[in-house]
Amino acid sequence: MKQVSRKNVGRGQGWLLFFYSIPSKPVSNRMKIWRKLSKAGTVLLKGAVYILPMSEEHHEFFQWLVSEVSSMGGEAAFTRVEAVDSIKDEEIKALFNVRQEGEYQAVGRSLDDIETRANSIRKGSKIQNGQGLLAQLVKVRKSYEETLKTDFFFSTAGAALRARIDALDAGIKGLTGTTAKAKPAVVSSRKTEEYQGRIWVSRKRPFVDRMASAWLIRRFIDRNAAFMLVDEKDLAAAGQAHVTFDVSGGAFTHLGDLCTFEVLMKSFGLRDKAVRRIAEVVHELDIKDDKYRNPETRGLEDILSGLRKSVKDDMKLLEKGMAVFEMLYVSKS
Repeated sequence: MKQVSRKNVGRGQGWLLFFYSIPSKPVSNRMKIWRKLSKAGTVLLKGAVYILPMSEEHHEFFQWLVSEVSSMGGEAAFTRVEAVDSIKDEEIKALFNVRQEGEYQAVGRSLDDIETRANSIRKGSKIQNGQGLLAQLVKVRKSYEETLKTDFFFSTAGAALRARIDALDAGIKGLTGTTAKAKPAVVSSRKTEEYQGRIWVSRKRPFVDRMASAWLIRRFIDRNAAFMLVDEKDLAAAGQAHVTFDVSGGAFTHLGDLCTFEVLMKSFGLRDKAVRRIAEVVHELDIKDDKYRNPETRGLEDILSGLRKSVKDDMKLLEKGMAVFEMLYVSKS
């Protein structure tokens, strides 16, 4: 079943009400439906009706849930209403925010140990493992971002928790000297006219960085670029007409803390705003250093992972991956 998010939640477009009944046994079926309703961020209204703000995603979610309840021998239905006569919209939104505050409190408690250790460092305690402290915070931030998906009305609790996480992140990096260690990578400038009619070569079974880089090459560097995917042992045999990318020692590959996509973007002086936004997503998926914390990364990773599992031919996989990045680019332009 598709996981819902707060994207496209309609403001002033009404509500979706969900009703269901299911046999008492097996209990596991009842728990399964309850967990899905809870994960989707529903609020129980008047003890028998589950409610979500109207959106295409929520509509689709309830459609799937009706089918699932039916397959368990139960009955379910949902309806869209412009308003609930006995409860004002603001009161319903308040119920969602109260629910969300409880979710955020659970995430917030996970920060307590990290804050305690950070405070000990400020007071002069010896740093045992600064990177480990940051790694714990990354996990908490991911939990926060998952919880954020059901914060449909942008609760103050969510904003407060975000500020708390950001402040702790900056504080830990300052205490451990993490930020001081990073040195900007020096990228040599290249001219697109020198890379026309070339064959770009990389490793088999492409994934995020190789897919994105191939899309960038064909979209902005050479519209007629050709690609080859070979075993790593065969890369050394690439001729002068070939350009290796996203491979160890390649003409364009990781440099410092930059992924191949970022190196290509900087090498050819690409300043397109949509490309820069895509670069942040690719960096986060490929480097996984939590530099940008873009919430879009998880969804894109799921899509590309699905392609990689379902498409066995490497060249078809590359083309399909490039098509995904083209759609992403158009959506951001």
